[in-house]
Amino acid sequence: MSVAQNPLSIKVDLPREDAVLLTIEGELDIDTATELQHHLANQLSHGRRHFLLDVSAVPFMDSSGMNIILRTYQEVREIPGGVYVIAPTPAVRRILDLTGVSLTVATVDSVDEALASVDSGRLPSRPDEPSAEA
Repeated sequence: MSVAQNPLSIKVDLPREDAVLLTIEGELDIDTATELQHHLANQLSHGRRHFLLDVSAVPFMDSSGMNIILRTYQEVREIPGGVYVIAPTPAVRRILDLTGVSLTVATVDSVDEALASVDSGRLPSRPDEPSAEA
């Protein structure tokens, strides 16, 4: 259970007052997921409503990481807010798709796409829901 074998790096940026961009590098698993959880809880306590999770440098994620993303999504839905998983690697996308998380949590290709959704004032739509635009 050595965290040194699976170091996780999390860079925190604030592109908007109510949004936080967490750039995550390294394996997101049972040994490292607590660090992400602490960052998310800290930002939530500071009033952030939109969580942009850049996982483009995460080669592996297990159920621990997935559960933290889902818990954050459930918490910010009540605010209301959003969670955006940005540019998942093929391995991370696969676990999100196989577990159905990608049907609940928005998966986008870039930070700009996530910020555009935040700026539009619309919550991310799920792929199985019809668009609210009329």
